[in-house]
Amino acid sequence: MTDTDIDTAAEVREDPYDELDGSPIPEQVLGAAFPALNVFHGKLMAEGEPRGLIGPRDIHIIWERHILNSAAIVPFLRKAVAHDAVKSIADVGSGGGFPGLVAATCLPECSFTLIEPMERRVAWLEECVDDMGLKNVTIIRARSEEVIDRVRKHTLKPFVAVTCRAVAPMTKLSGWTLPLLKPHGQLIALKGRSAEAEIKKADTQIRRFHGIHPRVCLAPVGEGLEPTHVVLVDKQ
Repeated sequence: MTDTDIDTAAEVREDPYDELDGSPIPEQVLGAAFPALNVFHGKLMAEGEPRGLIGPRDIHIIWERHILNSAAIVPFLRKAVAHDAVKSIADVGSGGGFPGLVAATCLPECSFTLIEPMERRVAWLEECVDDMGLKNVTIIRARSEEVIDRVRKHTLKPFVAVTCRAVAPMTKLSGWTLPLLKPHGQLIALKGRSAEAEIKKADTQIRRFHGIHPRVCLAPVGEGLEPTHVVLVDKQ
């Protein structure tokens, strides 16, 4: 092997790749949303780490850890908004677009409001919405408390469902999300393995903001992949 061959082989090994590249799983899970989310995946592969949206260890598992994990909430959201004519969903702390952009792509019949306070992340979300051709997404640059204030002042209608991922423990998250919901709405939060302990610890805060029946569900991510945890809290 020549020096040129060695250099070329090294370049191939160093090229970013995703462990699910070439796998049928993403398309099987995402269905009609796959083409747009494939665009999102490519953008994350190229720009996600340098722009501080994903960590360096996530490059090889973007499909599983970020996109398919986010898509796991789609059946819960679909059920939550099924009986409402206005299928409005808020995503608190949207960050890189998880789960908001993924869910919005999978649920084009719903209207999504992505709430994100950081300017650089808002710029990213706006670029992704344009690149992915999404027509059902509104982005608000604000903290959740500011949006809650708009709901209380009736300048913004409350939402049928609110979602979030890796934003805060339930002790804080309850106050940042439940006031955004209309009566009988539902909080649907992606959580880690500590979800059960979190909702027990947050019992007082959940009840304070009129949340009832907090529970944890295991949600499938894809064939052969580890399921994720979803916290559901109903609004009185």
